[in-house]
Amino acid sequence: MKLDRLLGITMALMTKKRVTAAELATRFEVSIRTIYRDVELINQAGIPVASFTGADGGFELMDGFFLTKQFFSIDDFSVIYHVLMNMDGALGGQLTTLTNKVGSLHPALLKGGINPKILFDLSCAEREKAVISPLFQAVHQTRVVEFSYTNGSGEVSERQVEPSQLCWAYGVWYLEGYCLLRRSKRTFRISRISQLQVSEQTFQPRKELPNSSPTANQGMKVHLRFDLHAQPRALEQFQDEYIHQGTHIDVHTVFYSKEYALSIILSFGSKVEIISPDSLRQDLIKLTDEIRGIYCNRPKEDET
Repeated sequence: MKLDRLLGITMALMTKKRVTAAELATRFEVSIRTIYRDVELINQAGIPVASFTGADGGFELMDGFFLTKQFFSIDDFSVIYHVLMNMDGALGGQLTTLTNKVGSLHPALLKGGINPKILFDLSCAEREKAVISPLFQAVHQTRVVEFSYTNGSGEVSERQVEPSQLCWAYGVWYLEGYCLLRRSKRTFRISRISQLQVSEQTFQPRKELPNSSPTANQGMKVHLRFDLHAQPRALEQFQDEYIHQGTHIDVHTVFYSKEYALSIILSFGSKVEIISPDSLRQDLIKLTDEIRGIYCNRPKEDET
């Protein structure tokens, strides 16, 4: 979008003394002619951009200019402030100073005088908060972390990781980094990390983190068929992966863990059928037989 590009160019000018049209054209994947037109629009908006020719030419903001709060509405600040405030709770106060700086630009935010139009929930359990806060510091200080990790199958392994970033996705916190045990980029769910230790060992951030083996990333292609009674949940769970067939819903998706696939399928009970692969059907039959065996073989308690 042009608006996104104009904002991006403005931010680039604010963070660099001088930037060339060729740099901006490459960054935003447009022609140099388009960049010149964009810069002219930015000038017309009241942001003074000076143009310089020659070997060291380019664009830069005129001396003495800075972006003030007049360029942001109170609603803009409200969104930024409440995102930071919610994230600060999960990070254990690491962003308090930044949150207060944003709030001070419009004191009504600090006083609670602005009701947010969008509500954010970036919270986490207290146990997870005890992990996220030191991980945030480890990312900032580029320190190697050590921890025990429990995968989806319940297997525990000891890991040494060069942490690169914390991620919050679909209501869950994750750590991304280079695993020294697996020698590849890995993503760890925060709730499965225990006995975390931040070591004194530092590391140089890797320019490109290699992914795990291609085989591990291929996943398992699954075809599921849902009863219409499961429609609301199925459409939420498998957005953009479903086909409404009138009498039922077909879903073609990919699972990267057999255990996770079975847990999702079981949660739909009798309202879903595995069409393929047959190996997953057999795994589900085996699992349901094991569950059935627990209850069928359990001795009845004496009535009192």
